[in-house]
Amino acid sequence: MAIYGTALLSICLLAGLAVGRMLGWAVGLDKNIGGVGIAMLLLILICDRLHQAGRIKVPTEGGILFWSSIYIPIVVAMAASQNVMAAISGGWVAILAGLLSVIACFALVPVISRIGRKDSISQEDSA
Repeated sequence: MAIYGTALLSICLLAGLAVGRMLGWAVGLDKNIGGVGIAMLLLILICDRLHQAGRIKVPTEGGILFWSSIYIPIVVAMAASQNVMAAISGGWVAILAGLLSVIACFALVPVISRIGRKDSISQEDSA
């Protein structure tokens, strides 16, 4: 059953890389833009839906948890392979894009936490 968690992760990764490639193509680049991040968002959303529907089993969750625990070292290794100096010397657009995305993420944390609280409160009320 743990293999199902790995299979779900693989499907999400392939879908995320395809969407990232299409985003790169849409902006005129021959690069993948955010494919791994999109894949992880897909995995989170799908796992949450399956968990709410009661269709995900404990061994499957084990497979997903295994891969999610090694996700951060993988992202660090991928980030280390990026050419940061080229992005900085490429102009202020790259720096501005990075800063705006970080600001947007910080701004969305309270919004997302409120959504999570509403879901947990409504589940407690129905119990």
